[in-house]
Amino acid sequence: VQLQASGGGLVQAGGSLRLSCTASGRTFSWQYMAWFRRFPGTEQEFVASISGSGKSTTFADSVKGRFTISRDNVSRDNANNTVLLQMNTLKPEDTAVYYCAVGGSYASDAPSAYKYWGQGTLVTVSS
Repeated sequence: VQLQASGGGLVQAGGSLRLSCTASGRTFSWQYMAWFRRFPGTEQEFVASISGSGKSTTFADSVKGRFTISRDNVSRDNANNTVLLQMNTLKPEDTAVYYCAVGGSYASDAPSAYKYWGQGTLVTVSS
């Protein structure tokens, strides 16, 4: 199983970025996928999660109304699943390394609920 995240970069405050994470190696169409972020010297912080069907989403209070999460079960045959995080109206305090993760069949904001993790992608928001 591999999770490949991309889309990070440098953006000015008020701008937008879209993060993408593709999970490969097996089918994850029924499992929750999520994004976390880590600020320097801190633990991972939950950002958003989405159910296997895409119908149930959860967001951290700090990103509600600015971030959206979606997923694209590209092909069951290829066992690829992609989760997208659209980040709008970015703030300097959103600067962090963002990680995608694959969990189980229930929603959770706890890192321990997620078994597979991507390598992280850096988002830097300048003021």
